Amino acid sequence: MKPPILALKDVRLADGPKMLFDGVDLAVEPRARACLVGRNGAGKSTLLRVLAGQTQADDGERAIQPGTRVAYVPQEPEIVGATLLDHAVAGGAATHEAEAALALFGVDPGKSTSGLSGGEIRRAALARAFAEHPDILLLDEPTNHLDILAIETLETELSKSKAALVIVSHDRAFLERTTNRSFWLEHRRVRRLDKGFKHFDDWVERILAAEVEEDRRLDKQLEREEYWLRRGVTGRRARNEGRRRALMDLRQTKAERLKEARGSLSMNIASSGTSGQRVAEVKGIEKTYGDRTLLKGFSTRILRGDRVAIVGPNGAGKTTLVKLLLGEIPPDAGSVNLGVNLDVAYIDQARADLKPDMMLRDVLTPLGGDQVMVRGQPKHVASYAREFLFSDNQLRQPVRSLSGGERNRLLLARALATPANLIVLDEPTNDLDMDTLDLLEDLLADYEGTLILVSHDRDFIDRLATSTIALDGHGRVVETPGGWQDFLSQNPGFFQAIEAKAAPAPDKAPPRAEPAKPTKLSYKDQRRLQELEAAVAALPGKIAKLEADLHDPALYTRDPARFQSINKALETARADLAASEEEWLELEVRREALEASR
Repeated sequence: MKPPILALKDVRLADGPKMLFDGVDLAVEPRARACLVGRNGAGKSTLLRVLAGQTQADDGERAIQPGTRVAYVPQEPEIVGATLLDHAVAGGAATHEAEAALALFGVDPGKSTSGLSGGEIRRAALARAFAEHPDILLLDEPTNHLDILAIETLETELSKSKAALVIVSHDRAFLERTTNRSFWLEHRRVRRLDKGFKHFDDWVERILAAEVEEDRRLDKQLEREEYWLRRGVTGRRARNEGRRRALMDLRQTKAERLKEARGSLSMNIASSGTSGQRVAEVKGIEKTYGDRTLLKGFSTRILRGDRVAIVGPNGAGKTTLVKLLLGEIPPDAGSVNLGVNLDVAYIDQARADLKPDMMLRDVLTPLGGDQVMVRGQPKHVASYAREFLFSDNQLRQPVRSLSGGERNRLLLARALATPANLIVLDEPTNDLDMDTLDLLEDLLADYEGTLILVSHDRDFIDRLATSTIALDGHGRVVETPGGWQDFLSQNPGFFQAIEAKAAPAPDKAPPRAEPAKPTKLSYKDQRRLQELEAAVAALPGKIAKLEADLHDPALYTRDPARFQSINKALETARADLAASEEEWLELEVRREALEASR
């Protein structure tokens, strides 16, 4: 193995009373491709700054070979200069190299640095780093705010680069494609695996299993030592003082293990009851801004329980489509009909509702008090916050003190306490650590309501989506069953320039007349469809009232016959709703097929 060009030796660093690093060793060899993995708050971003030489450790050594060029792209880059070209050359890159890198990432070198979107800021920062041709490239959440196409461009350029890489990212698919080494920041130290992120989870599982076994052996040893201590340490104090000190050390070790035990994140979604079978019926919608058409002739049907992913380049209209689906803005043409009993929870990528000076407590309890309503039950705000890994002290801290991942976790905590049967997540994975991301995936996979997901995280989409809607930014919209990989396999070249329309077929003899086929439902079926629509709308309310009556704890004792009657009526109403929804769906599919054949 080649000697490292950048290394940390026995590095220690405290953040106030909290020790972040306590003896960190880390070495980066030429052409290494490493990921740095750890929980939110473990200090990954700080460790990258130490590697970059921007943060000084309290103790330990940072060694770098003379002449080594380091480029660092932080999680929240600061863009300097009047234009993006000014920014790209600010680190010493040649003008032609900076222009080429900016063009590669799809940004205009002459564009002003004021009023940039998150995606433009990220692209400009990456372009500057690549233009400098560094020996070491340090990237902190480089895929944040990038669309999937830009992420794939970044992957391609990293594969060509001769620089050594250290990457902090929550994007599993990105890390699997770009790394061949893994650093794990845990318990204030760094462990190393000489394999890429694809092997990280299995490696960590083996480590954790070994730690569980070690804890078990430690507990057994404690039992033996405490038994010995109770049996007469006083009389043998002089000759056994060393053994007593060893017991105290064991207890201290156990206390530290318990203190540093991995936090348990507990997330649940508050249900507001069942929505109608149809969440949204979209027919031929179009939306244009100025001379640009975002959607043209798009139709879809979203049913209860669907998990719909929306993908496309930045600016293609993904958020606009979400607003159309929710009825927040009208289409220029076509129609959007929303279902009944919809309660929506919306988490947007801008985190606009989080004001920097707000206390965490106020975010979770906007009406005051110390209780949060979770799934219809009051819960103390401190207890609920601990489920999302926030300490009691953090409740009194302002939002500005939180990391990006902690802010996202706070929004999730607030949104998931709100009763909802339709959840809309706009770039929910930004800044989340992988433990939180895995738990969020499990939660959403078990969620009984409907999910609309706008994301650039390919792995997240593949694990969750029942269908994927893709927008190319020029009016073309395609929906494919499955996730991102399913979409790619069924729509190759979708995001490339729109191909010229095929020339009309040559004239042919007119086809022989076919017998006329029906193009709409019969009058009887149309009436039945209307009846079913009314039933599907009314029955959930009836069911909710019957369920509320049964929740009376004294009802059975007071009136057993009425209890049985309500219980039977509830079973009948639920069966009627299921049958009505199934029949409605069959008629609706038939009606749509007949209309399409016109």
